[in-house]
Amino acid sequence: MSGDGAVAAMGGAVVEERVEAALDLAGVRAWLVAHAVPGVDTIDPDVDGGTRHRRRVRSPEGGAVLEVVLPGSGGAVLRASGAGAAQALAVGRRWLGLDLDPEPAAATLAADPDLGPLVRARPLLRVPGAPDPFEAAANVVLGQHVSVAAGRLFAGRLATVAGVDGGPAEAGRVAGIDPDDLQGATGVTGARAGTLVALARAVVDGLDLGPSPDDDARAATRAALLALPGVGPWTADLVAMRCLRDPDVFLPGDLVLRRAMGGVTAAEAGRHARAWAPHRSLAVVHLWTHHALDPAPVRT
Repeated sequence: MSGDGAVAAMGGAVVEERVEAALDLAGVRAWLVAHAVPGVDTIDPDVDGGTRHRRRVRSPEGGAVLEVVLPGSGGAVLRASGAGAAQALAVGRRWLGLDLDPEPAAATLAADPDLGPLVRARPLLRVPGAPDPFEAAANVVLGQHVSVAAGRLFAGRLATVAGVDGGPAEAGRVAGIDPDDLQGATGVTGARAGTLVALARAVVDGLDLGPSPDDDARAATRAALLALPGVGPWTADLVAMRCLRDPDVFLPGDLVLRRAMGGVTAAEAGRHARAWAPHRSLAVVHLWTHHALDPAPVRT
């Protein structure tokens, strides 16, 4: 279900918020499209070249349908309907990266001899957040060692077996599935199915994957993630960036990042990225966006 039908199904008036902050529309659109989960995210084109992105959102106050309107030009708009509409708008702001101010990081990174041209070309780029922390973390696991397209396919299958009413996969439902059954339903390896169940059970037992401004709390969550079977630094760090909202994450083993940096090794990428601390998360998004939209390599 999409569009007005989805909103009507939730009931209640539509709440709208016009985004005052300027956004890199092409960059955020590319991110949302690349990470759209089949069966969960609906994307509709507009006549002006813009897009409308919809998904269901859970909150303690109840469910809602969230719509993110990214026009061909101008300001973005957030709309939500349902009992949890106010919380859905907050989710939308985080999804667009509006919870983190990029200006201090952009001002610093713009002076870097290698990253500077990318930052100056896209000064409005932000670090997108996760609309649902558990779902995002599970999808990071599903994206291990596979293409983005394959990861989205697995994520859609997971949502089918562990989501509710077209919403994203829920930790409580994943936690109750036998790993062998989950493997059969999603097509992932047995080890990856075991990791998903272990992650879900940890969340059910109290592991908080939501945003945190505290460095020590983020470090403790990262350590808890690394203690789970099948979770390595790439997975834990990507969860820290997207879910915990750590502003200083770098992923030296990420193949796309290394390609965007000119084909360097993981060790070389990590060493070079030290100069971008404490703003490495924004540096990562610039490199990813550059690779996706402006693919001439950056030589480091």
